Amino acid sequence: MPSDSQELNQAGPVDAKLLRRACGHFVTGVTVITSGRGEQAAGTTVNSFTSVSLDPPLVLFCLHSESRLRAVVEDSGVYAVNFLAAQQEPLAWAFAGRATAVVRDVAHRPSVTGVPVLNDALAFLSCRLVNTSEVGDHTVFVGEVVELGVPEQSQQPLVFFRGEMGSLQAAV
Repeated sequence: MPSDSQELNQAGPVDAKLLRRACGHFVTGVTVITSGRGEQAAGTTVNSFTSVSLDPPLVLFCLHSESRLRAVVEDSGVYAVNFLAAQQEPLAWAFAGRATAVVRDVAHRPSVTGVPVLNDALAFLSCRLVNTSEVGDHTVFVGEVVELGVPEQSQQPLVFFRGEMGSLQAAV
């Protein structure tokens, strides 16, 4: 039985704010998804990322259906997943807002697919889009990994927990 301090949402529609708070107890990594080329290059902060399959190498991420990055990914058919290090929290917040950071203003290099890869990322995956699916108010993007990079550096990852970003050590 739940303690008095726990909120329950029993029969009936699930309250969106309570669902968001409950899901906030699941620790996730923080990524910036980049897509497009040249002046069309764009990025946004995403924590809804997961590995799907090793053979073939597939990953997915989700974007709100009204995300500014959605059309860029769909038009280009390629994207990069940039795993952020703890010291990149300001960058994560810069790409998270409606008035997002501009990719050309951030140190990056092109991946084999031509999309930007952030220079100081903990690791990256460059992907070719293979499937999309509309699910609720989000679009699920599934991509095949065609290039990856894991620099030889020991950095703490940036994590998201209870609505806050920080280092893994700070989260625990």
